[in-house]
Amino acid sequence: MPMMASTRREAETRSFPLLVYILAPVLALGLQSYVPLHFSGFTLFDLPLLVVIYFAATLRMPVAATFGGALMGLAQDALTHQPLGVFGIAKAFIGYLAASLGVSVDTENVITRLALTFVFVLLHDAVDWILVRHLLAQPMPWGWLHELGRGAANALLAVVLFALFDKIKSRE
Repeated sequence: MPMMASTRREAETRSFPLLVYILAPVLALGLQSYVPLHFSGFTLFDLPLLVVIYFAATLRMPVAATFGGALMGLAQDALTHQPLGVFGIAKAFIGYLAASLGVSVDTENVITRLALTFVFVLLHDAVDWILVRHLLAQPMPWGWLHELGRGAANALLAVVLFALFDKIKSRE
């Protein structure tokens, strides 16, 4: 009689080659800091956030996702004009949420990925806005239409990017 897994986390373990864990964040950070210098429309996307969401939801380890999100956010803070720690806090929060939901929700469904990424981008931007505007008392505008468009653009890009990542992962 086969034993049943008690949680989605135990159902199947996914892994990536070690090089993917290093190259994906470095490439996302590099593209996020370099491409907007030449194409201003690229600022709509947040590649480091998409990498955090994917790895957190796929690996389903909330503590590791929180630390990974914090490291990715701090690295992004260091490469931008943002106060140090703001993206670190926001991405740590999103990493934890994505990993926690990845345990109980089927994150491999395209519609689920689209919806979750859209919500996570909006939450990330809201946390970013709260930290900068209210905690640091710096002016930061909030435009609903811009944020909704940003969420939709990132969600569409995430579906493509996540499919590429899925081709790389191996099942154990």
